[in-house]
Amino acid sequence: MTATIADTIYQALSEQIVTGALKAGEKLRQEHIARAFDTSHVPVREALLRLEAHGLAISAPRRGTRVSALNPSEIREVIEMRVSLEVLALTHAFSRLTKADLRRAEDARIACDAAEDMTTWERCNRAFHRAILTPCEMPRLLTAIDDLHIASARHLFANWRQQWRPRIDQDHAAIVQAMQRQDAAAACEILRRHLRRVG
Repeated sequence: MTATIADTIYQALSEQIVTGALKAGEKLRQEHIARAFDTSHVPVREALLRLEAHGLAISAPRRGTRVSALNPSEIREVIEMRVSLEVLALTHAFSRLTKADLRRAEDARIACDAAEDMTTWERCNRAFHRAILTPCEMPRLLTAIDDLHIASARHLFANWRQQWRPRIDQDHAAIVQAMQRQDAAAACEILRRHLRRVG
């Protein structure tokens, strides 16, 4: 599927919000964004609506659209939801796993371990979790998980940026190994522990 200009704008703005380059409360001015991407207001409006749908922006009459505030108290809820939903998705993925799925998971794991900066790592980490969960073939569940990943990423950048270092993720390796030997119980338990540790 070909990316549209609205997709490009959404991706660029969402990454800036997640990484903190665009701060909470900052106004997202349609005319500035349209000029920056050399486009009309229509794809900009579409991108802003998607940011709102994913909880990254809020709009109010006569105040326009702004970057949403980050609520520190929500992280526990986000982690608990991720534990429940990702374990559910991984459980359902096992009956549909193919060799190609396992290859994608292993490639995503390697890319994550190779990341040398936090922005690249976070993108690769999200891709790894998406790779191990996508075989569940439950699109609504995966969409809900994607939104939780966005919320998690904002908290990580806000609170963990100074501590981040390149590293090998042993949990990711153990999850892939359990998937390769079709051990659903082990993979789900490692994932549960992994997510709680991050939280």
